[in-house]
Amino acid sequence: MTSDTSDESLARLARAVFDAQPFTRLLGAELVSTDGGIVEVRLRNRPELQQQHGFVHGGVISYLADNAVTFAGGIVLGGDAVTAHCTTNFARPATGEYLIARAHAVSTTRNQAICHCTVYSSDGEIERIVAVAQGTVVRAHTS
Repeated sequence: MTSDTSDESLARLARAVFDAQPFTRLLGAELVSTDGGIVEVRLRNRPELQQQHGFVHGGVISYLADNAVTFAGGIVLGGDAVTAHCTTNFARPATGEYLIARAHAVSTTRNQAICHCTVYSSDGEIERIVAVAQGTVVRAHTS
């Protein structure tokens, strides 16, 4: 199998796993891309995702970072993976029309990947960093 076919196969697996997540469907997140090992997850901001001040709730931002990190790790590990640890640092309130999480692996071994994610709020052309995350992703083990 060529690397292109392998990349296409991993992209299809990522899409299938992403689409199978009930919580992801509830939030309405979209897996935009897995090209070049950079995972992009997008979510439209709406009132039910906001906290009392009108900012996107930190739990929603953490979800985006965690999911993007997991998929970035899964891509480089070659299959199904889970997050073992994820830390999110919030930079500013998220108020944009969309939230966009972009993640990539920065270090990989046979069974784990350390990944970095930046979460942005976007109002069309302008993106502002709202959070930065780092996570450790491990191969999923089925019993």
